[in-house]
Amino acid sequence: MASCQAFLLLGFDQGVMAGLVGADNRFGRDFNNPDANMQGNITALYDIGCVIGSIVSYFIGERMGRRTMLMLGGFIMVIGTIILATSNTVAQLIVGRIVTGVGNGMNSSTAPVYQSECSPASYRGALLTLQGTVTILGVVIAYWMDYGTSFYGSSFQWRFPLSFQAVFAILLILQVIGLPETPRWLVQHDRHEEARAVVAAIEDRPLDDALVTKTILDIQVGLEEEQKGGPFSFKELFTWGEVQNLRRMLITITIELGQQFTGSNMINYYGPVMFQETMGMDRNLAMILGGCIQCTYLVGSAIPVFLMDRFGRRTLLIICSAGLCLCFVMVSILLSLNRMDCAYGATAFIFIFQIFYGVGWLPVPWFYPAEINTTRVRTRMAAIASGWNWMAVFAVVKITPIAFDNIKWKTFVIFAVLNAAFIPMVYFFYPETKGLELEDIPLLFAKGGITGGVYSSKGGRTVMPGQHAQERRVDEKVEGVQQLEDVS
Repeated sequence: MASCQAFLLLGFDQGVMAGLVGADNRFGRDFNNPDANMQGNITALYDIGCVIGSIVSYFIGERMGRRTMLMLGGFIMVIGTIILATSNTVAQLIVGRIVTGVGNGMNSSTAPVYQSECSPASYRGALLTLQGTVTILGVVIAYWMDYGTSFYGSSFQWRFPLSFQAVFAILLILQVIGLPETPRWLVQHDRHEEARAVVAAIEDRPLDDALVTKTILDIQVGLEEEQKGGPFSFKELFTWGEVQNLRRMLITITIELGQQFTGSNMINYYGPVMFQETMGMDRNLAMILGGCIQCTYLVGSAIPVFLMDRFGRRTLLIICSAGLCLCFVMVSILLSLNRMDCAYGATAFIFIFQIFYGVGWLPVPWFYPAEINTTRVRTRMAAIASGWNWMAVFAVVKITPIAFDNIKWKTFVIFAVLNAAFIPMVYFFYPETKGLELEDIPLLFAKGGITGGVYSSKGGRTVMPGQHAQERRVDEKVEGVQQLEDVS
């Protein structure tokens, strides 16, 4: 619930500006009717704040721990919300957006790691996918709140939606206060008894249960393997070798770029503007359609909760990419005909786009980097993933209003081509992590090479190179503990 609260807040922030910018409303009058370029600045500089928050997480996240980072991120977002709600100038509004973004960048770097390190392998995918679902719930709340306040003539029209995100941030802080750290972080920081208590609580077993002991020793063995090289150094991220950190980092970065260059945030941030400027609809209809599209998006985001641990990450990403490409091809064709009935047909394909996107590219990039990277670098890689994600969001959100102004419907052609390119990228380079414990995932990279035999990876707990050796080390430790207990 705490991890999902962080993403509910993230989704609200992503959607809240969509119903405010690009209209002749109180927000526009209060801020001198910003043009397309300034709309891009107001909306997108939030993402630069998210990048800064991700960078902060890279340097202090491992030392501070998952809980502290989430609470700190929530606190910073409350401060940013106060600045936003009291804004009287564009400069203050942008500062508030950036500060809020810093907190959100810290949360989006931390929440997937917190969730993945506390989730059993058998349904880790479903729990992590829920983060994507509540993200869209946040977007839905923001869209309909914008629509509800759009009928006000006072500054309440925009101050209330921008202020409301503080409610989610405060709830996040309150939720995290009573929670423990993750067992993997605790073991890494030599707090083994606390880690045992957390594992026992997660598994709902006694402290001295054999499964609890084996889980702790499994984490320990994995960490010992990772710590052989001594203290962490930045250059490790660029090494190939047995661990293949560079390959993992490239996968981490490209999956984040893929998520954003599908074109999804073109719709999430500028849905009403898109309906007005490229499809010729009036503002009220555009606002209603924007809200309805996000409700469809919410339905699509719930589907993978039931599919992720059955079909796996790769399959859903590939199917999703093909569906997104088809939708934008059809949107481009229909809008090129320049007829209102065709514009309504294009709108239908935007609705279908949201369902496809919710199935694959929405949830997987948020948790996949936390899965494929080792405990030694997981926090740093999650921060890198978050940073690249928000830089890509900034690029898309900044250029979208300008693209709509200049090339209109041809904007969709660009994203259709990109979605087609993601199919071979996933097929050849992204390993399947379904059903694997986090400590077993490094074995997927044991083959080496550029693709590492990824396209033949089926997921599941198959025997991979080095697996017997690692399991033998765990078994030896378990036997040692049992012998000590017998002697006692």
